[in-house]
Amino acid sequence: MMTPLDADRVFAALADPTRRDIVLRALGGSEGVAELAGHYPMSFAAVQKHVAVLERAGLVTKERSGRRKVVRTNIEGLRRARGLLDRYEALWRGRIERMTALITSSEETDA
Repeated sequence: MMTPLDADRVFAALADPTRRDIVLRALGGSEGVAELAGHYPMSFAAVQKHVAVLERAGLVTKERSGRRKVVRTNIEGLRRARGLLDRYEALWRGRIERMTALITSSEETDA
């Protein structure tokens, strides 16, 4: 279960297109921070900050491999985010079904 603070961190982290791209690139888990930095028109330090935001949100991990810090997507973190989105979807689908039922019942009463 995700706390409200956890949800805020996850969705704030995913609100940025560079961070979403880092999460996708890190699925393979073969690039270090330095290699990731080469994909973006920003400084190494800026990419490090993006990775740190993702790490605090539980969406990526960094593992030392020799002198490199390899960035890997934390699949469990993504699953928790997906679970929260699934709960919101179920909530809204339920509301839509109730509205549809009300409209249908109102139309039948008017007929």
